[in-house]
Amino acid sequence: MPSPFGPEPICAVLAADTAARLSRLFGQAGRQAKVLELRLDYLANAAETLRFLEHLRRRRPRVRLIATCRSRRAGGRFNGSLQAQLATLQLAVDSGCEWLDLEIESALQIPPPVLQGVVGHAHWILSYHNFKETPEDIERIVARLLRFPGRDVVKIAALAKSFADWLRLLELARREGLARKRIVAVPMGDCGLPGRVLALRAGSPLGYASWSDQHVAPGQISYHGMTRVYRAHRLNRQTRIYGVIGHPIGHSLSPIMQNAAFAARKINAVYLPFAVDKLEEFIKAIPRLGLAGFSVTIPHKETILRHLDDCDLVAKRIGAVNTVVVRAGGRLYGYNTDYVGVLRPLERAITLKQSRVCVLGAG
Repeated sequence: MPSPFGPEPICAVLAADTAARLSRLFGQAGRQAKVLELRLDYLANAAETLRFLEHLRRRRPRVRLIATCRSRRAGGRFNGSLQAQLATLQLAVDSGCEWLDLEIESALQIPPPVLQGVVGHAHWILSYHNFKETPEDIERIVARLLRFPGRDVVKIAALAKSFADWLRLLELARREGLARKRIVAVPMGDCGLPGRVLALRAGSPLGYASWSDQHVAPGQISYHGMTRVYRAHRLNRQTRIYGVIGHPIGHSLSPIMQNAAFAARKINAVYLPFAVDKLEEFIKAIPRLGLAGFSVTIPHKETILRHLDDCDLVAKRIGAVNTVVVRAGGRLYGYNTDYVGVLRPLERAITLKQSRVCVLGAG
């Protein structure tokens, strides 16, 4: 089933404190993205909101717009009354927004006829946010949201502290998403970053990405990263998954280089950064992650040896592994390619035999 948000369902999130700045972002993003979320709760006051919505009404853009005015109790910045929140969303719908996002905390306080009057002809995302954890009873929470009358799509955004957390969120999207595209899964935090990329592949009808430096949720990826680096909207069931593990991992350039190589060679694969603090936890998650292989960086290059089924002789002699291939039956086989990366450039510059080499560095 196609996504209700269109063939390129990666939503560029726009947030600014003034109508002028938000209008500028709107103009930029509208030339590339097909779906935009307008975070009206980031605007400084009602006057700025009215200015922007008037600008929007005049423009009537040909993109799908999601209006969001998230209350503070749900992790947003809107501190007005419930009536003011609803009035803002209704103005957004009247100004051309095809979708609106309303959190469960507010929805529970609104009589159904009033809510239907706000939604009108628009579509409605009923959202749940948890910036502290992925609750153990997340399945029960999802079931409750799905029973809520009138909503078109349910969104679950929760902080992932482990691989198990974001895999559970993706499983929820997979369970409901493949047939009906009903659950938007948004794993938050550094650990959940791979889950954001893989959510559409799992069945989520929408993925979120920041358009500017204003990240409205922890672990949010840039629009360029989602669409150009990871090509999240192009991934499918046949996509092979690779990655790099380390702690920290955000500085690694490997995803940019490896994904560029996959794109250039037209290989259906993606390379993801996995923030791995506890190596044992990652090893246990490999079968569920469906990894075909992964790179290893600090601090796991030596300790990974204890978790391998085997490795090549050079890696054993060096005592460190930087590349692991997942073979048939889930067997892990390790290699060390670091030494080749050092020796080959040196061999082109000097004769290594009987040479003396001084290595400087802090890593």
